[in-house]
Order: sequence, then structure tokens, then C-alpha cells
Amino acid sequence: MRSQFTSESVSEGHPDKVCDQISDAILDAHLKDDPRAHVACETLVTTNFCLLAGEVKSHTDVDYEKVARDTIRSIGYDLPDLGFHFDENTYKIKIHSQSPDIDHGVVDNEGAGDQGLMFGFACSETDACMPYPIQLAHRLLEQLREVRRSGELPWARPDAKSQVTVEYDGFMPIMLEEILLSIHHDPDAENGPMAEEVTEKVIKPVLANCRPHLSWTGKLLYNPSGRFAIGGPHGDTGLTGRKIIVDTYGGTGRHGGGAFSGKDSTKVDRSAAYMARHIAKNIVKAGIAERCEIQLAYAIGKPDPVSVMVETFGTEHISDLTRLEPVIRDLFPLRPYRIIEYLDLRKPVFGLTSAFGHFGREQGEDGSFSWEKTDKAEELASRLL
Repeated sequence: MRSQFTSESVSEGHPDKVCDQISDAILDAHLKDDPRAHVACETLVTTNFCLLAGEVKSHTDVDYEKVARDTIRSIGYDLPDLGFHFDENTYKIKIHSQSPDIDHGVVDNEGAGDQGLMFGFACSETDACMPYPIQLAHRLLEQLREVRRSGELPWARPDAKSQVTVEYDGFMPIMLEEILLSIHHDPDAENGPMAEEVTEKVIKPVLANCRPHLSWTGKLLYNPSGRFAIGGPHGDTGLTGRKIIVDTYGGTGRHGGGAFSGKDSTKVDRSAAYMARHIAKNIVKAGIAERCEIQLAYAIGKPDPVSVMVETFGTEHISDLTRLEPVIRDLFPLRPYRIIEYLDLRKPVFGLTSAFGHFGREQGEDGSFSWEKTDKAEELASRLL
């Protein structure tokens, strides 16, 4: 059966993503000198204002205002007309110590920092084991960032959104139906010339390197509202954790509801979601299934998951799916502190995750995106195929 599916992404200059990046920059600032810091930091931005709030347990002092200011400037919001004047009234800090009740359950019991359910997803649609629409939506905005920062698009400003519609035959992507791009721009720029430049410098280079290579109908919706000269926090208030579908699988896989940014890895919203993705990706790379979704669920203060669920959507290549869960529990550590050790999640590598998706990225030499490794695929195959 043929159908269409759409996913969206947002750029590093989108107000919500500004907040995610500030929250993760604060997390990284603590982890740099205190790998066992507990951090839960939320950010709000609007015109010429930034509020930081949350709970921290750390022996490292961090200049929160400087971290926020440096992050905002690194994104490109360093012009007064973009909504940040950086005066003494711009920043407000409301960060305090973590609840001792939570701390007891997490530290003493090495348990989960909260209750909740997390999902991880992988599929064979792309080399990165990501759904094609969200993978392409992210890569378009990454390319936009590169040409904006290089000066090739002098009219482009940091805020942008992408949206990709793909036609499927069952689970197989067969046609790139439409691309939508909304890009924050200089007030004097005009849509027609901007769309031509974006097609040549953003869309075509990305499509040339995208695998699988799908035929594009040529349909492009560019700035469909007609004008996007007021953008970023000056145009819309941003909050940490408001782009959870952008951060994960673009709506293809389910989501447990918990956001990632600003949280250290004792919070299973983050660490267990990373582990669930790692397990699902290894199952797909092992050839056990073409699509796989893993659910993990936890109780606050308790180390072992209360449940583990595996869904393969009828794409499995083994006859007995009941064999999967015992092998997963044997091969992959599922207690929060064991996940942290296994994926090496005490390093300050989370700023990289806070724009362009937490999944489907290359594992970095610095230890970032460790959950994308597929080092268990061979053993999974040997046990199950």
C-alpha cells in the first residue's frame, strides 16, 4: 500500500533549539570538571531575555550567564536587531540544589532518576538506520548552517525549519514528494532569489549525498508565509524540551514523552532512550529485522527496568521472537548506572546532540553519539540467526 509520511526538523537558531543548546551547554560545563554531576536545567528565551532554572548537584562552579551568552552568540544571535542586547537585565538565574529524596534513590540505590518509559527505534531505510524523512530534514538544515556560516548565503539568519514528505510503498521509501523550507532572512531579501540559492547550495548537495537516492518531484515550498524577517527568540518564545519528535524519529517511532536536553544521564529519559536506540540499531544491523522498536520502563530509585518490549512490525527474519528479549537482557546492560558506564555518558559531549537530532549521527572520536555504535550486531546475529 502506498502512503505519504512527513517529518520536520528545526535549525540551531530556532527558539526551542536555542534553549536546548543552552541547557546542554550548562550540563557539559558541569561534566567537564565533575563527571558525576547531577543536572536538570531548563531554559526559556524571548526578546532580550533568558531565564535559567533547574536543579544541580555538583562540586563545580559554573558561570551560567556566561555559558548562556556564549551559546547564543555561537549560534549567530550577535546582532542587536535579532533580539539579544546582552545588557544586565537579559539573564535571570534560578538554579538550586537537587532534592535529597531523589538524590538518595539515585546515588544510594544506583537507581533511575525518575519513573517513565523510553523508546528506541531503528530501520533499514537509510545507512544510519533512521527513517528517511527525518534524516533528510536534519541534513538539509546542517547544510544550511554550513553555507550560512561560510557567508555563501549572506541574507540567511539562524532560525529555520525544514519539512520533508516521502512517498512509501509499505515500509519502502520510493519518492521524495516535497521539501518545505522556512528560513529566517534579512529584511531586504526576496523569496524568489532566496529559493533559487537554497536549491543550488542546500538542497542539491544534500540530495546528491543522500542514500538511498530517491527521485525528487521538484516540489519546493519556500517561506510559504511569504516573509520570515523576524525570527529566533525575537519572534517566538523558546523552551527547553519542546522539540522531542524532532530530537528522535520524526514521528515514525513512538516517544515516551521525556525530553533529553539539560539532563545528565542518571535521568533515564536520556540514558535509557539512548540505550533503546542502541539496541534497536544493532538488531537492524544484525539483519534480525528491517524495523525494530524497543521500549524500556523504569521506577524511580529502582535499578532494573520494570519492563522490556521488542516490536519488529512483521519485518523479523527469525521464527521465534520470544528469543529476542532474553538475549537483549544478556548482551546489553539495562540498569541506569551500567548504561552510563557502557555508553560512557559522563563526558561533556551533549552539546553536539542539542541540534540536528540525537540519532542517526556519526559516532565521534570524543565519545559523542556512542549509542550509534553497532558493535553487538555480529554477536546478535550469531545467537539468533
